[in-house]
Amino acid sequence: MLDAIGAPPGFRGVFRSDPDACAVYSESAGVGRILPAAVARPADGDDVVTLRWAAEHGIALTPRGSGSSMANGALGAGVIVDLSRLRALGAVNPTSRMVTVEPGVTRDEVERAAGAHGLTLPVDPSSSAFATIGGMCATNAAGARTVRHGAMRRWVGGLDCVFADGTRAWVRRGLPVAAPVAAITRLLAEVAPTARTAGPTAFQMRDVRKQSSGYGVAEWLSSGDLVDLLVGSEGTLAIIVGVELMLAPKPGGVASLIAGFPDLEGAAAAAGRLAKNGASAVELLDKSFLEIAASGGDPLPVLLPPGLEAVLVVEAEEASEALAADRIRYLAGWCEAGGALFLETATDAERLARIWKLRHAASPILNKLAPKFQSMQVIEDGCVPPARFAEYVRGVRAALKSARFRGVIFGHAGDGHAHVNALVDVCEPGWRARLEGLIRETTQLLASLGGTAAGEHGDGRLRAPLLGKLWSADAVATFAAVKRAFDPDAILNPGVVIAEPNARALDDVKYDPALSPLPARARAALDHIVREKAWNADRLALLDEYPE
Repeated sequence: MLDAIGAPPGFRGVFRSDPDACAVYSESAGVGRILPAAVARPADGDDVVTLRWAAEHGIALTPRGSGSSMANGALGAGVIVDLSRLRALGAVNPTSRMVTVEPGVTRDEVERAAGAHGLTLPVDPSSSAFATIGGMCATNAAGARTVRHGAMRRWVGGLDCVFADGTRAWVRRGLPVAAPVAAITRLLAEVAPTARTAGPTAFQMRDVRKQSSGYGVAEWLSSGDLVDLLVGSEGTLAIIVGVELMLAPKPGGVASLIAGFPDLEGAAAAAGRLAKNGASAVELLDKSFLEIAASGGDPLPVLLPPGLEAVLVVEAEEASEALAADRIRYLAGWCEAGGALFLETATDAERLARIWKLRHAASPILNKLAPKFQSMQVIEDGCVPPARFAEYVRGVRAALKSARFRGVIFGHAGDGHAHVNALVDVCEPGWRARLEGLIRETTQLLASLGGTAAGEHGDGRLRAPLLGKLWSADAVATFAAVKRAFDPDAILNPGVVIAEPNARALDDVKYDPALSPLPARARAALDHIVREKAWNADRLALLDEYPE
């Protein structure tokens, strides 16, 4: 169909449907592979509006930033809308503590601009060097410091949106939308009355501190701001072409500690207490993480005693260095009271860097696995009430063992949030069935603990088929109604959040040896992106660096 139709009328950006261009957008950081029909790289926000042609022809649009998403939300069979050229970064207003940016700007670029005025964007995913602001809004991204500062939704003041019918409008906190938007009219008429009758608690998971699954109906009902509904919607309700970000004062002092525990329960209990007593970050390194990190042959950045089952990396942010040092000593006392066998604190930059280097020590090791092994993030975003975190981690360990996979477990213990990488031998018969079993068992575990499968990375296509196992039928029905109100023709990222019929979590795993190979140039470009962590690289330009 696209070959016959061609690029949208008036489109000024790059529009390609050749095999190489489509293939280089067929994968992202997650496990999936979907070949799109075409790639559109708009020149600006007005160019995105021309993509309303998609609704006229029934062509799906998948908005995309750097492609670093884990849940396959940046993949689609229609047209990939690469927003990376929309990179305007406005002047930081130090009085209002706000800045307006386009979606292709990265978090680190915002941080550098804000830092010049003594400000910061507190949301700090580990991918901040290449995570785009549009993508962070789309998934309600979080990070290590969410325990104190909250997720992305809290820091978004307004969104410049292009809706499915091509209408473009700013949606701002506390203000009415300036122009009529049919999608919003339908939402208020068809969804809002029932949702308000049910109330916010019908769309919340009790005591879960991080949540990027479904739609932010609870937050919208509580605040009355549509921004809260649009943040975390993963490009399924509107395409974001501008963001008003709220900023915070940069802390005057930072201090950290590392604490080693002989048992998981002690570490989890301490994490909960640390979160309630002023920690800005509380990170878990499970024994599986420590084993993988130590297996690389290089000494760990911090010398740890043997016999530890869990390690916590803790940070304190305060108005001054002295106050930060006081806070970290206070938090160290909570660790000692919780049974920590090992403690090390740091207030100077060198020791701080060394402690946090341990948090990231496993990634290089995972990249050096034998080629037959793949680190698959298929159960990588589970979040439970902090009081049940130890139970969750032990359950995940058991699920990995039952499926006969080695795994790496780490994450944001202060929020009850664990990242899990299953190490899969894709040359071994039956690996897919075992991986599907791992997903089922972990989903059942999350449901039993009152948790979510998507703490900060969104449902994407990976977890969309799981919504009915974790949310009530009424909540799922409301999410589907929200989608219909905004996008009645299912043009915007169909299959994300709201699953398509018969969809499975593991459709088209990119590591599957049975998949047809991609064109050589595209394969080389994609391998370069993964190897160099160059997620925000110009994919089309990369193609030119490799021979035919």
